[in-house]
Amino acid sequence: MRISRSRSVLLAGAVAVTLSATALPAAFAAPSSTAVISEVYGGGGNSGATLTRDFVELANSGSAAYDLSGFSVQYLPGAPSAGSLWQVSALTGSVAPGGRYLVAQAAGTGGTVALPAPDATGTVAMSAASGSIALVSGTTPLTCKTAADCAADTRIVDLVGYGSAVVREGSGPATGASATASVARAASLADTDDNATDLSAAPPTPVNAAGETSGGGTDPGDPGNPTEPGTVRVHDIQGTTRVSPLDGKAVTGVPGIVTAVRTTGSKGFWIQDTAPDADPRTGEGVFVYTGSTAPAVAVGDSVLVSGTVDEYYPSATTQSITEITAPRTTVLSSGNALPAPVVLDAAAVPAAYVPSAGGASIDALPLEPSVYALDLYESLEGTRVQIADTRVTGATTAYDEIWVTVEPKQNPTRRGGTLYSSYTDQNTGRIKVMSLDTTRPFPVGNVGDVLSGTTTGVIDYASFGGYNLQATELGTLKDNGLRREVTRRQKGGELAVATYNVENLDALDEQAKFDTLAEGVAVNLSSPDIVSLEEIQDDNGAVSDGTVGSEATLKRFTDAIVAAGGPRYAWRYVAPQDGQDGGEPGGNIRNVFLFNPHRVSFVDRAGGDATTAVAAVPTRKGVTLSVSPGRIAPASAAWDDSRKPLVGEFRFHGKPVFVIGNHFTSKGGDQPLHGRYQEPSRSSETKRVQQAAEVNTFVKSLLAADKSARVVTLGDLNDFAFSPTMSALTAGKALKPLITTLPANEQYSYVYEGNSQTLDHILTSPGIRRFDYDVVHINAEFADQASDHDPQIVRIKVDGRR
Repeated sequence: MRISRSRSVLLAGAVAVTLSATALPAAFAAPSSTAVISEVYGGGGNSGATLTRDFVELANSGSAAYDLSGFSVQYLPGAPSAGSLWQVSALTGSVAPGGRYLVAQAAGTGGTVALPAPDATGTVAMSAASGSIALVSGTTPLTCKTAADCAADTRIVDLVGYGSAVVREGSGPATGASATASVARAASLADTDDNATDLSAAPPTPVNAAGETSGGGTDPGDPGNPTEPGTVRVHDIQGTTRVSPLDGKAVTGVPGIVTAVRTTGSKGFWIQDTAPDADPRTGEGVFVYTGSTAPAVAVGDSVLVSGTVDEYYPSATTQSITEITAPRTTVLSSGNALPAPVVLDAAAVPAAYVPSAGGASIDALPLEPSVYALDLYESLEGTRVQIADTRVTGATTAYDEIWVTVEPKQNPTRRGGTLYSSYTDQNTGRIKVMSLDTTRPFPVGNVGDVLSGTTTGVIDYASFGGYNLQATELGTLKDNGLRREVTRRQKGGELAVATYNVENLDALDEQAKFDTLAEGVAVNLSSPDIVSLEEIQDDNGAVSDGTVGSEATLKRFTDAIVAAGGPRYAWRYVAPQDGQDGGEPGGNIRNVFLFNPHRVSFVDRAGGDATTAVAAVPTRKGVTLSVSPGRIAPASAAWDDSRKPLVGEFRFHGKPVFVIGNHFTSKGGDQPLHGRYQEPSRSSETKRVQQAAEVNTFVKSLLAADKSARVVTLGDLNDFAFSPTMSALTAGKALKPLITTLPANEQYSYVYEGNSQTLDHILTSPGIRRFDYDVVHINAEFADQASDHDPQIVRIKVDGRR
């Protein structure tokens, strides 16, 4: 197992379901007399290891060749969590009778001895100590995570659990695996479906289909540290698609100039060929991964690099990074001039974002860098680039990252950001800038500032944000003076209702967070009459001990508002059931109403609790609530492991107003815009649409009882104005989304990966005819922020008409 960084879920090229034509019995149902897993080793490349890679060896004890077409070997951690996934390595060919079949897995930075030429190659970083390996008829990832469930899966041909693996055959897993020991079957290949009996620990002895063993030394044909270039160049490694044609292959003496060095995090260095080919698709730069060891090279060194080509996927849904792993480097000379950087500007970046694959992987599609922005960035992976005078579209983060755009005229917002306005119109000029210079402080910038002058570095790729510029020379930050907004105070006859996501606030937070959030309410929002809060946690935050109350948290917050010049707010909420509302484990996140009792009254109706559904009650004078505060359909599956909407009945100048505070389920689990699957799947959307439908149904029940009922629905809906979620929420014209009443360049309340977008919303029923709506920008565009959301406010003119 590579211990320097996690190698995440990776499919070895095949993503479609491929099943054998002949159904095979479950491994547990009848011990195999043909194909078995004969040896498993996860210590390759670890400290103390001799071999440089992990491997799985298969064997065939039968009298006929065993066809592996469409099969896979799959790996699961020894103690799988709820989020653990089986990692798949596809197989081809067959195992000869009495023969072996070698599947190479991830390489580490240790060891000196290469595997014999593998018959298949994956990139799974197996644990040296504990894990489960399955030989599977098909390439669809398994879903079982217990021995019993896996025993019932007829796709499993054989399974080996080692160390302390939960998933194993028989009485227990095979024991003794380590950095220097594999677990292997006896020479007889006996399979009694009891891993503890059938396999034992010994030094690893990988054998491939040709009968070759490791032998000793280095990769086959590798002269060690050559002084003359080999036959492979960087553009041969990068190839014309996103996946290297040499993935899993050993390369020797690849020449290049060191253009950048990374000494923290994922350590390594970049080389670039000074003799490029004529094909714009084939990149000339590549990352050399040195693992936990700091690179022993300097910028300007002319080097020859030998090692193994690897496609590293930061996660299951991202694109990959082409790397040379387990490198051996010869420095030929130092102080050489660097290749001229490629200029990235509005003229260089295509207007189209990425090719479509109908939701499938784009890995195998030929690159078209003159047509698609992501293809251009991929063709420049590892290559020196330069940007100049770029506008900041995403403020500096706690991780020293800043987003800029090289296309300044692309969907600009009023305050200097770049607006995300549809699923099909991506902002191609956005790119994340980071710095490789650890000796200089990273510039702190806000949206609308400018990274002036030139910034030069290499193009890299990461799971968050995708393509990024690892800067070796940073421009100078120009402060354009972005200021936090202050909305006007409501007039006497206006009811002011606001929404604010206060980002996991609890009584254990520092006073500075309370003070900053309180200033946002008292000063920037000008003390609304009602504030619907999202992300209030229980009083002890992420401590999971059954606490569900938020009284201490709300006391500190309302005290801070008074100290900031605001009114003394009262509050209402419904305490959730412990562990049932999602959010940070132990935090019991919930929605809360604050209200100014000198301006508005709350109508309390007993009976509202975590499991009781609020209902509309028709009366001769209109509609009331069955309970207040209450929750919308808390037993509905739409709210499983998610916070439930809070409903309250208020009176302003004697007139009823119903407020629904929401915090829909997050976008966690959605595929990224920059990922390998295009168009990306928005899997979380299904739950939000269900939640929106529940709220819409409740609003319609109020309107059915009183068509002029004043209803304000607001909160963090975690979705866009153009999303199916919003369509479900507004169905039947029950609600009007106020974000769409603003000019297009002001329709945002959140900034993510350099995109200004709207996740927070206020919607009103038809009974509210006169309103003044404002998004108050105080957080999302700023490096120093108390929350990652901007609050919103609507001022409603309440007259005598129902």
